[in-house]
Amino acid sequence: MRPRRPPAVTGFPMHPIINIAVKAARRAGNVIMRHLDRVDRLTVENKGRNDFVSEVDRQAEAEIIAVLRAAYPDHGYLAEESGAQPGNDYRWIIDPLDGTTNFAHAYPHFCVSIALELNSDTLMGLVYDPVHNEKFRAV
Repeated sequence: MRPRRPPAVTGFPMHPIINIAVKAARRAGNVIMRHLDRVDRLTVENKGRNDFVSEVDRQAEAEIIAVLRAAYPDHGYLAEESGAQPGNDYRWIIDPLDGTTNFAHAYPHFCVSIALELNSDTLMGLVYDPVHNEKFRAV
């Protein structure tokens, strides 16, 4: 028996969305990699126990949102650093630097994570490792 596609995906072509998400993740990855050899000079704040944020997180998030907003101006966002921004029934979920602690210690195991949901149904997810230039996606 063939798996049934979720109703939220019906009639909505995924490849343009995936391409835009990849573009956004790569842009964020470029921001992250530009700072990797300067982690000792970064400002890192403690958001909570074992939860850190750096200026790189914020810059990478801004790049992601700029790319997504240019392509899909009506979509909403739930971003780790800037929080929720309302939009239509589509919402992007963004962790611009998943593994900030590793990044802050120049340990090269971190990624950019982006997902898209429609009315709380997850349509796609993308994880991009800028160190190894590898991407993993699920639809």
